[in-house]
Amino acid sequence: MKSKSGSPLFQLFVAFLLLLSRNADARTHYHKQKKKFGPDDGGQPISQSPASPPSEPNPTVPSDPVYGGPDDCVFDVREYGAVGDGSADDTAAFAEAWKAACAADSAVLLVPSDYVFVIRSTIFSGPCRPGFVVQVDGVLMAPDGPDCWPETDSKRQWLVFYRLDGLTLRGGGTIEGNGEQWWNLPCKPHRGPNGSTLPGPCDSPALIRFFMSSNLTLRDLRIQNSPQFHVKFDGCDGVLIEKISVSSPALSPNTDGIHVENTRNVGIYDTVIGNGDDCISIGPGCASVDIENVVCGPSHGISIGSLGVHNTHACVSNISVRNSVIRGSDNGLRIKTWQGGTGSVTGIRFENVYMENVRNCIIIDQYYCMSKGCRNQTSAVYVADVSYANVKGTYDVRSPPIHFACSDTVACTNITMSEVELLPFEGELVDDPFCWNAYGTQATLTIPPIDCLQEGAPQSVSESLSYGCL
Repeated sequence: MKSKSGSPLFQLFVAFLLLLSRNADARTHYHKQKKKFGPDDGGQPISQSPASPPSEPNPTVPSDPVYGGPDDCVFDVREYGAVGDGSADDTAAFAEAWKAACAADSAVLLVPSDYVFVIRSTIFSGPCRPGFVVQVDGVLMAPDGPDCWPETDSKRQWLVFYRLDGLTLRGGGTIEGNGEQWWNLPCKPHRGPNGSTLPGPCDSPALIRFFMSSNLTLRDLRIQNSPQFHVKFDGCDGVLIEKISVSSPALSPNTDGIHVENTRNVGIYDTVIGNGDDCISIGPGCASVDIENVVCGPSHGISIGSLGVHNTHACVSNISVRNSVIRGSDNGLRIKTWQGGTGSVTGIRFENVYMENVRNCIIIDQYYCMSKGCRNQTSAVYVADVSYANVKGTYDVRSPPIHFACSDTVACTNITMSEVELLPFEGELVDDPFCWNAYGTQATLTIPPIDCLQEGAPQSVSESLSYGCL
């Protein structure tokens, strides 16, 4: 059964969700008022509303940018020698402009519109004075592929923002990664026959990396065609992302849209992501991540993990995904862990999510492996307290829409299903959800039924199992 977006019922759902959507422009910064979710939220019931597509976020900014208050100092990169003709190397000019702006209160480092600035791999370091804004209204572009990448530059990262507090990166411009030639390196998985790889170099740079920083804001930008991850946060605390668009082709390898790891207190709002890997990926060491009004696809969905690779310890807690759309993607809402890891994933809430033609709509995979050589191991990252509420839409019938493959020795526990309704995008109903060592409850009838979900809790799980996570 194929959904018809032009039907009166579909339009009514859209109008309903428009009324519910909150005003993003009036939202308090997430890192200033931390919101709690998960098992410690007082046990309040989850509100139910139609899981139809919300209005798509519009990441476009007004034509007349506002650089800041009247007391702000504007540092135009052209005044430091930047050419902006799309071919000259403007790295030195950007470094000088950064140095000057970083030392001034309420500074705005301006990348003006109607110019294309090419810069090499660069680390922009702090600490800087309070109120620092980087305003990108033009195009900021990476060198065109590995052949143009200087041998002395890092091939793992392009723009790095390091040890900063209170930085805002915003604007109506574009950050262009020129990733196509990186995607076509022989080591990439789509280059060899049947998804195999060929010999050759493999390092590819993440486009934007925030490292060991706090109270960050990223908003209004277009970020596209990254060689690898588009935006990466590592070791950060307090992140607000809103009204950005991230785009790269569906077959571009390893181009995660937004990746967070070892990072806490994150809000991702009103954002559109289409790429060749996870829209949003949440790695180890993350807590209190709030995702709302995100349109995702094509992609590999919204993923927690992978976690526990090479027997590592991973802790993830208090993650919320709400009022979002996933369409035309290989996966929907996914938790993936390697065998042999330790730690836990707890307090996960997926609420009011609409799926459209998605394979593996709901999946927990504790046997994640990138090759056929992975061996069975007894230890595992413990997965518990995961709720799916008002998750509806259509799935690609090539895979069952619900798949819970939990560890043989460390079961998944306290999975809650409420108002989950998934129907075929086209073709016959696939009426065989998969469960292995998964425990939980169906608060309402699930479509398709998931009778394989076991009630109660296994005897092997006790309150003493903290797995080293707080």
